[in-house]
Amino acid sequence: MVDPEITAEAADTAAKNHFAKAVEEAKAGAQALGKEAQARADEYRGKFYDKKEGLSSDAKVKSDEARERAFMFANEGKAKTSQAMTSVSKMIEDNAAVIDEKVGVKYGDYARGAASSINGAALRLDEKTLDELGEDAKAFVRQSPALAVGMAAATGFFLGRLFKGK
Repeated sequence: MVDPEITAEAADTAAKNHFAKAVEEAKAGAQALGKEAQARADEYRGKFYDKKEGLSSDAKVKSDEARERAFMFANEGKAKTSQAMTSVSKMIEDNAAVIDEKVGVKYGDYARGAASSINGAALRLDEKTLDELGEDAKAFVRQSPALAVGMAAATGFFLGRLFKGK
């Protein structure tokens, strides 16, 4: 006959061995999952950085293109403004004789002086670069901040009235 204590001990030992083997298999599975998760994370991290670099490069290209277009439009605006000032100067100069006849020589001289000033400003505008104009504007604001704010407010008011009607 088999001793019941030996059978219980053998069953207990077999259960412990089975449990230990299951724990080892679980640890091995967890390690394998951890390695797989790390590999996938590295893969996605690499894809993310590649995408980030591509987007960053694209953004720089677009920014450079936008800057170039802005300078192009600013230069066109500067040229058109200068042309308009020259046209106004010529129109005032052409009408100075009429002012002499209708209002008086003194006012005709004022008109000629204004035409000369406008034409001189147009020539100075043509000669300067956008950077120089920007520096001039900064210097003006530093020297006369109240006047600069007043001019900006008046310009905003007139532009608002101009576009409100449309």
